[in-house]
Amino acid sequence: MNSSDSLEEYILRHIDEEPELLREIHRETHLKLLHGIMVSGHLQGRLLKMLVRMIHPSQVLEIGTYTGYSALCIAEGLEGDGRLHTIEIDDELEEMILRNFGRSALANRITLHIGDAAALLPGFEDGFFDLAFLDGDKRNYWQIYEATLPKVKSGGFLLADNTLWHGKILEPTSSDRQTRGIQEFNERLASDNRVEKVILPLRDGLTLIRKK
Repeated sequence: MNSSDSLEEYILRHIDEEPELLREIHRETHLKLLHGIMVSGHLQGRLLKMLVRMIHPSQVLEIGTYTGYSALCIAEGLEGDGRLHTIEIDDELEEMILRNFGRSALANRITLHIGDAAALLPGFEDGFFDLAFLDGDKRNYWQIYEATLPKVKSGGFLLADNTLWHGKILEPTSSDRQTRGIQEFNERLASDNRVEKVILPLRDGLTLIRKK
């Protein structure tokens, strides 16, 4: 075991436990789906819940539900009448997502939308969301961000996942479309004066964004 793995194990032993349902979803995702690594996991999941607790949003948007792990973490942090709208483009995941939500007492806080975010986002009013979690198609990350930003109120937050992309963002001549999409997103966001931003080197990179 290398020092990085040892440090991660140490961190996981010293933060809040991963709820049993989420452990089961994590395990099932890795067993049944090809890209199980896409699921948020223990550390990021606890961070998402904590950030929601800190921000106190009443309306949250998630783009990229996958199997529902991150949505349930976000829902854990909601208070009062707080609600989450989560968008997943892959309709083949709908049954699994709804089954996972149905196993949680938090299901009534979550609305699942199946479809392309680009087509669904215009249906939400501008300034509707206090917080948005972006984890959609990396090839079109900037376009997703531009479509989402107007839907977030002034002073609201966006969280962009995977912004370090396994370190591939350091490859200037990469031919991978997803890598290029994240590189474009990071470069354009760096000079976007509509927002404040900071990248956390957590897991695969998480960018915290505040809309001015």
